Amino acid sequence: MKFVGSQLVFYLRDRDFKRNSKILLRYLALLGIVIIIYSVLFHIIMAQVEGHYHSWITGFYWTLTVMSTLGFGDITFESDIGRLFSIIVLLSGIIMLLIVLPFAFIRHFYVPLLESQDKNRVPRQVPEGTKDHILICSYDVIARDLMERLKQEKTLFYVIENDLPKALEYHDERVPVIFGELDSQETYIRAHIKDAKMIVVNRDDILNTKIILTIRVIAPTIPIVAIATDDESVHVQELSGANHVLPVKRWLGEQLANRVNAQHARSIGQYEDLFIAELPVIYTHLVSKTIKEAGLRQKFGVSIVAIWERGRLKPVHGNEKLTYQSVLVIIGNKDQLQSIDELIYDRNINPNPVLVIGGGKVGLAAVKLLRKNDILVNLIDKDPEICKKARQFCNKVFAGRASDYELLKTAGVLEAPSVLLSTNDDTMNIYLASYCRQLNKELRIVSRISEARNIDIIHRAGANFVLSYATLGSEAVLAISKGQELTVLGEDISLFITPTPSSLEGKSLAESGIGAKTGLSVIAIKENSQVLTLLTANTLLPRGAEIVMLGNTEMRNKFNEIFLGQV
Repeated sequence: MKFVGSQLVFYLRDRDFKRNSKILLRYLALLGIVIIIYSVLFHIIMAQVEGHYHSWITGFYWTLTVMSTLGFGDITFESDIGRLFSIIVLLSGIIMLLIVLPFAFIRHFYVPLLESQDKNRVPRQVPEGTKDHILICSYDVIARDLMERLKQEKTLFYVIENDLPKALEYHDERVPVIFGELDSQETYIRAHIKDAKMIVVNRDDILNTKIILTIRVIAPTIPIVAIATDDESVHVQELSGANHVLPVKRWLGEQLANRVNAQHARSIGQYEDLFIAELPVIYTHLVSKTIKEAGLRQKFGVSIVAIWERGRLKPVHGNEKLTYQSVLVIIGNKDQLQSIDELIYDRNINPNPVLVIGGGKVGLAAVKLLRKNDILVNLIDKDPEICKKARQFCNKVFAGRASDYELLKTAGVLEAPSVLLSTNDDTMNIYLASYCRQLNKELRIVSRISEARNIDIIHRAGANFVLSYATLGSEAVLAISKGQELTVLGEDISLFITPTPSSLEGKSLAESGIGAKTGLSVIAIKENSQVLTLLTANTLLPRGAEIVMLGNTEMRNKFNEIFLGQV
């Protein structure tokens, strides 16, 4: 009985259920009034026309048996007026009891009850005692990628959704979701925002501003990370109270632009005072040499920790032969990276413009950065307005479809050192990567991507480097949550820092088998605030030290499974 009572109270709090229940009760009241009127008329006709007298209970009994069409026949009228009255009662009973009542019950009670049960499956608040969790205001592509990374970090998170059907869908998919209005303080109070570690505001720019202002009233100190679509809104969201505003689309364009030029060792990240950089082998004397023959450590002091080959990160063993498509991942200090540029000062650099296909927000950001770095750019876009807007930043602009061979040829795909694919259509980018690769075998192809499932496909199509909006956004948010600098190494490639497992303490890197068993590249060992980067096969893994490794999620999972016993 206690359960039934609690459930009833629960359902009666639902507005829709309460409204429908009132409609049903009104109909039942109308039905009751009709039954009473018929019972009174039964007494009047029986007494004044038939000359028979019955109790009130008999009147109700006769009315209900006739209206429900049971018709026992033990009480009947003999006069025409009485029989006409019986017909009226019978017909109204068929309509009100047998047609309208079941419909009203189903429509205004049973269905609302089921809907109420369904709606209330979605939690309205986080569990009591929840602390240090991350709140996310939308289940978008960035959130989906971020959530996978938070699961690996064993960080608690919740998505706030204001659309009930979507909230139900996410709940059924086992996404930690709570339902509530995004501009309501009550929603964030129920989400325990004062005890949260951070909140990610990732709606559109206008709604983001409203959410930030709402949050700041009840949680003045909570770190707010906002995702901005337009650069113009960054300042507005900062003034509204956001601690970090991330213009991810602009960043994506700039990250892609940094990968198209092969003129210098480009820094792509930093750990402590060490810089992680990429050094394209193309046009250098390193082509066809092995890692050992290259002798970069002996000559410049830098360490080669991995190699990019057509978008795939491979660990270094020393005997790998470098090709014109190889891109070395090296680490060193600022002076070492500057000194290594002597490798390419005398190279026969391709002077032709870089070709950018797609001039939206991402493409235009890439074009602007390339222009800033004094790199000539030719742009192709099918939208004349975009072409007009980009003309001031480009060497040449071509309006039309990039799948047109004559247009690609005229735009310089056969002579270009690099092509940057920045359309927001994965299928088109895959097609163009394959097409451009067939037209120019030495072309460096850099592309954006949306869906993670398409990454391997576009690499097979010929892309050298791929980066997605989701990966960049999630990496940025995760770096902020950890208080680290943003390091974008590539799609699904990250730095992993872990304490030395007890099973590896005192072993050398060669004995540990980390690279052979997992594919991870050990780039540094940190012990007592000292960072060791000049690693050899004989370097020991001390007890209590931290291992800094480079690799993807699959590699990290293998490491956890083999050395930490985590599945």
